[in-house]
Amino acid sequence: MRTIQNFINGSFKDAADGVTFDKVSPVTGEVIATVARSTKQDVDDAVAAAKAAVAGEWGKMPVAKRLEMLHAVADEITNRFQEFVEAEMADTGQPRSVMEHAFIPRGAANFKIFADVVKNVPTESFVMDTPDGKGAINYSIRKPKGVIGVISPWNAPFLLMTWKVGPALACGNAVVVKPSEETPATAALLGEVMNKVGIPAGVYNVVHGHGPDAAGEFLTTNKDVDAITFTGETRTGEAIMKATADGCRDVSFEMGGKNAGIIFADCDFDKAIQGIYRSAFLNTGQVCLGTERLYVQRPIFEKFVEALKNKAEAAKFGAPTEAGSNFGPLISKEHQSKVLSYYKKAVDEGATVVTGGGVPEFGSELDNGSWVQPTIWTDLPESASVIQEEIFGPCCHIRPFDTEEEVIELANATDYGLSTTIWTTNLGTAHRMADAIDVGITWVNEWFLRDLRTPFGGSKQSGIGREGGVHSLEFYTELRNVCIKL
Repeated sequence: MRTIQNFINGSFKDAADGVTFDKVSPVTGEVIATVARSTKQDVDDAVAAAKAAVAGEWGKMPVAKRLEMLHAVADEITNRFQEFVEAEMADTGQPRSVMEHAFIPRGAANFKIFADVVKNVPTESFVMDTPDGKGAINYSIRKPKGVIGVISPWNAPFLLMTWKVGPALACGNAVVVKPSEETPATAALLGEVMNKVGIPAGVYNVVHGHGPDAAGEFLTTNKDVDAITFTGETRTGEAIMKATADGCRDVSFEMGGKNAGIIFADCDFDKAIQGIYRSAFLNTGQVCLGTERLYVQRPIFEKFVEALKNKAEAAKFGAPTEAGSNFGPLISKEHQSKVLSYYKKAVDEGATVVTGGGVPEFGSELDNGSWVQPTIWTDLPESASVIQEEIFGPCCHIRPFDTEEEVIELANATDYGLSTTIWTTNLGTAHRMADAIDVGITWVNEWFLRDLRTPFGGSKQSGIGREGGVHSLEFYTELRNVCIKL
């Protein structure tokens, strides 16, 4: 049984009132850790420590030294790679391969990538004429915003937390991280890394707990938090935005999605099946960029449905430590209930269940976990709940289409606008579709391939702002102008 404490001002601490909550394994349903439940005092202490760090040693540190320390953070994560893998597997229940090949390495890379961005991105300068003929020079400088509140999700906890912490620290800010109550381990473990490499106390802080009337609300309503960055569902983002309106504090949100996958008849069929399988079922469908709506051109529709069905039915359920397992549980019993309620809605609304729709049986302790089957539907109208609402589970509905115009209208008929994946070998089709779909990121003949220098974020109800590369600097710094009269 682990005990996971808050990390405030360089020290691990119990909650001020000593209260904890249980962390339950999504694999077996058993309690695997007790976690500090932060009080308002804990959050206020963490924010005060972060504010002092920006005003003190961290804020005065030369840029080159600060970035050197962030490279050391990445190196130390790599040195303790298996500890991070094991911690994240225990919290999420996802297969070892996902942790070792994607989520943990990308988390470490975020510190180096953004350190290099800060080092190499220029600002602007202009020479201007003045009435006296002597002129003036204007130039811009970037300054850190101060204290950044980081509210990170449970679906890829380390990757998505460091995606925010990396650039925030590279720009000279200090952070207070509120990880999901479902996945507290790697955020706490990163505190050990920060201390090991000598990051000053108060630069990186972690407060554990829930959202409303708890750590999340205490953080977003603290007036000394200069900006909030959040990944999670749209409803929570709306609540945070209301809180940050008091004080006119800045926000960067990456929120929900109901993303469309569009497969044309001229696609590379085998690659499309492989790519769409990943986009619908990776991480048990708990990926904000995943595709829960599939539109397949009619000539290959039946063949595509059958091939995706066969691939889904070949998934190997199992604990993350089990050799060969490639399909884990959902994050919690609560989320399992939500996903299963949508499985029922689909049937009630007239879906043909191609495969799945229930819960696998193991005959072991795994039956107490939060498992569901990968599920595929057809034959629903676009008004159906499972087509209009984000489920965040391993499921998709497949519908045939005939023309570009038709599928563009179908893909855009949603309140969300996060991502899409398009499969075609026709370059003209690819460019037309990429221009027409209202999303923040479009993949053509690929899914989840990310160059961290490029802008990332959603449109409509899928988010506000862009992060990645220089776009992260726009959020984590204030751009100031200096005018020198000659």
